[in-house]
Amino acid sequence: MTQTVLPDQMPVTALAEGFSLADHAQWVALVEKSLKGGDFEKRLVSRTADGIRIDPLYSRASSRLQAATELPGIAPFTRGTTAGRTDLGWAICQFIAEGDPKAANKIILEDLEGGATALALQFDSAGGCGLPVTKTALATALDGVLLDICPVTLVAGEAYVEAAVAMNAVWDDRGFAPAQRLGHLSADPLGWLAMTGDLAKPLDRAMADAAQLAVAAQSSPHVTALVADGHPYHAAGASEAQELAAVLATLVAYLRACEAEGLAPADALPKIAIALASDADQFSTIAKFRAARRLVWRVADACGAGDAVARMHFASATAWRMMAKRDPWTNMLRTTMACAAAALGGAHQITVLPYTFALGKPDRMARRMARNTQLVLMEESSLGRVVDPAGGSWYVEKLTDDMAAKAWALFQEIEAEGGMAAALASGHVQGRIAAVADARTKAIATGRVELTGVSAFPKLGDDGITAEPWPRPSPDAATATPAVTVTPLRMIRLAEPFEALRDAADAHTLRTGTPPTIFLASLGEIADHTLRSTWIKNYLAAGGIAVLASDGYATPEAAVAAFTASGARATCICSSDTLYAAHAEATAKALKAAGATLVLMAGRPGEREAALKAAGVDHFLFAGLDAVETLGGLQEKIAGST
Repeated sequence: MTQTVLPDQMPVTALAEGFSLADHAQWVALVEKSLKGGDFEKRLVSRTADGIRIDPLYSRASSRLQAATELPGIAPFTRGTTAGRTDLGWAICQFIAEGDPKAANKIILEDLEGGATALALQFDSAGGCGLPVTKTALATALDGVLLDICPVTLVAGEAYVEAAVAMNAVWDDRGFAPAQRLGHLSADPLGWLAMTGDLAKPLDRAMADAAQLAVAAQSSPHVTALVADGHPYHAAGASEAQELAAVLATLVAYLRACEAEGLAPADALPKIAIALASDADQFSTIAKFRAARRLVWRVADACGAGDAVARMHFASATAWRMMAKRDPWTNMLRTTMACAAAALGGAHQITVLPYTFALGKPDRMARRMARNTQLVLMEESSLGRVVDPAGGSWYVEKLTDDMAAKAWALFQEIEAEGGMAAALASGHVQGRIAAVADARTKAIATGRVELTGVSAFPKLGDDGITAEPWPRPSPDAATATPAVTVTPLRMIRLAEPFEALRDAADAHTLRTGTPPTIFLASLGEIADHTLRSTWIKNYLAAGGIAVLASDGYATPEAAVAAFTASGARATCICSSDTLYAAHAEATAKALKAAGATLVLMAGRPGEREAALKAAGVDHFLFAGLDAVETLGGLQEKIAGST
């Protein structure tokens, strides 16, 4: 009979036995050897928008000693607000922006049947398409919804009191006791002020109204009244630490407002939700959520209410600024990564923006994909089964620490300005965010940061996607004189500069009947020119400029003959440095003589720049140029030559 050996009785084998332990210095020496003189810092070390250093290798010494002993559900809650998971992980929230209550109801019921477990309802008071802020409209939209299991988040802009009254009236009419109610009233006067630049009522009155909602919601343990929302700041280009600092300063302002209404921090904190944007930078998003919980706990602990953080709600929506209009299928990649990062970071509720969100109102397909993205990650990939799966990663732990430290320093700067309201009034917050946003825009334009489908691997032609445009408020609509005004945050999607180029190219096509086009004078065999001809094709496509390409031309004369036959007026010479040395000048002269009004060359000219320009090369295209500026200039020159 075979005797069973239990796992704890099996011999332990030390895998590293007999090998000497390698240290960090040895690893660095080997890396520097492989770099062959390349600069370690420039080649392998990067920095976030906050200046946080990202090293190529992390070790146990990289993270705090306390990280090894911190557990989920225990202060400072870096690893989560609960000790374990008893469900699938998070609430699948579907964003609903529909002005007709009956149409909204149809969409809502379809989304819930399709797998959504929570709703975010936008009202027309939020500055776009949405429900009227009335009980009747809200009741119609929520007809048939099981409000005792489906939490509803209200997105009402400055009309948060009216929306909350309508929601409470619906709960009352449906017979839900306060303890049965689920939802988030989402009062955020500071966020609305930052985003729009004005408030209709004085700020102290707006803050008091929001705080009174928290007081009234004390009997509803599953309802939050306010939200410290990072999305407006992220949409304006904020870094991770800047978003966290804005959220933290907003939280403190709301705690003060609640205290002024007689609500102590221990009771106010569970009534204030925390909302953060999740984007395609997976590890930064994970670290941001982990840092957020630690920072919120630090504020709560200073108020003597640290344990209340365990009852706070942390929500996320995929980032608006990363969405693109052109080739919107790529948005599915972005939102999938963002959703996964928010889930791994420990968000309690996640909203995935439909992939056509930048174009207009999502149709059934777009809404279905938004739901299914979460369902696959939750039910098939089981991302919500483990609390803080990134915990223990030395890289993530160090990134969390650095991000929290940077955010705390920025939060202290805001407090030194007099708090969030004062920092918005002075323009401190807007200015700091704008500086980071401008640097990011420059990095994208020069290719240091790539946007797939936009600045990298763009798709020319019709992508087959249409969407009903979002309705715009009438410019003739009368607006009351605001009681408070500040400089609004400057909202811009990352793809917009390149989308403007594509729009200009489309206008050229409509005007002339042909797209802006450049003939590629590719010299030599495919192996000689393919690197540069492929790069230049993608580079020009980012600006909506088409190319006439070939397998290559054996001689300059053959390239010039093909150019003449093409009917094009602009051309780009593409080949290897070796063939450039032999043929570039002669080819440029011949192309100019054949009638080319614009002669480009792919690659840096080096010492031969003067000679090549004398031969007829008008412009050199290479990585590192400001693509938005360069492509805009090329469009103008092509338009002028037709």
